[in-house]
Amino acid sequence: MNRQIITLIRPHQWLKNLFVFTPLFFDRHATDWCYIGPCIVAFIAFCLAASGVYCFNDAHDAEADRQHPVKCMRPLACGSVSKRTAYATMGIAWVLAFTLTALCCLFSDSTKKELMGTLLLYVVMNVAYCIKLKQIALLDIFMIATGFVLRIVAGGIATGIILSHWIVLTTFLLALFLALAKRRDDVVIYESSGVKARKNIVRYNMDFLNQSIGILGSVTMMCYILYTVSNEVVERIGTHYLYATSVFVLAGILRYMQLTFVDRKSGSPTKVLLHDHFIHACVIGWILTFAMILYA
Repeated sequence: MNRQIITLIRPHQWLKNLFVFTPLFFDRHATDWCYIGPCIVAFIAFCLAASGVYCFNDAHDAEADRQHPVKCMRPLACGSVSKRTAYATMGIAWVLAFTLTALCCLFSDSTKKELMGTLLLYVVMNVAYCIKLKQIALLDIFMIATGFVLRIVAGGIATGIILSHWIVLTTFLLALFLALAKRRDDVVIYESSGVKARKNIVRYNMDFLNQSIGILGSVTMMCYILYTVSNEVVERIGTHYLYATSVFVLAGILRYMQLTFVDRKSGSPTKVLLHDHFIHACVIGWILTFAMILYA
């Protein structure tokens, strides 16, 4: 049972919450413990909040998941965990998440309200997504992208770092790109097996998704390049060489498009990030190059 509960809360998906640390890294505070501490607490709070959402989603979609070739192996779908256990786990996760958020913000009442509000908005938005909104084509992927933006907003609030419009735009566009690639995987499953991963899958098709993914990949890359050469960023960082990191972003986007179009393995962005060595090289190269420019 304990192993099934761990599967239910999906700890491998916590990787997404690393976006909480993004403001800290870009603002040259990745080595300052007075910033790192609150950020770690906010990260754990979002991990717990997300796990609660996964519990709610699996309990709500248990019947539909049993018809899916992959999701049928989820604990509730296969019957190894009851809905009562899932809802209890959800409640515990959310209580712990909001308790940690309160502890994270003891130093400022205003920050406490903002961070609490951000986490609450994340939970409410995702519950609404699970119940109904994920069935509305296009709105579903925009909500996924908004969830990533809320993560970096939480990181900014926890550390007191003001976010630039570039980091918000790039995060939103990248998340939208990944969400579209995931929908393409759902269409592949639907066309090959007739199984609908979600009701709105009939509102997507290969032509639309292929063009949309290509557009979003291009726009995301352009947004990142504009960020690296913008006068605002150059003046704040004090270097013109940030554009050198663009090669790793371009390689990562192209690799993900290759996995999506050629290998048809875009169903889980988290698993791709965990298992694809080319993506690993791109991420490590980007982090090291960025760190050298910012901190050397």
